[in-house]
Amino acid sequence: MSIIIMIIVGFIVGLIARAIMPGNQSLGIIMTTILGIVGSVVAGFLGQSLGWYTPGEPAGWIGSVVGAIIVLFVVGLVTKKRA
Repeated sequence: MSIIIMIIVGFIVGLIARAIMPGNQSLGIIMTTILGIVGSVVAGFLGQSLGWYTPGEPAGWIGSVVGAIIVLFVVGLVTKKRA
């Protein structure tokens, strides 16, 4: 059951991050979900590194969205250089 919740939360976080980030991100449903999940992992890692979260504590909604925006920004930089 927790995997299904993680997928749903990842999708919602990915949608919010795509709505906040300027520009056109042509991502499908699966990539949006992966974006949200990776954003949450990035936020959790950065939060633990900065001392905001204890080890094993998941990132919150806002942290996950910020992490997903960071991932979108980095992906935009990488794909812009290749084009």
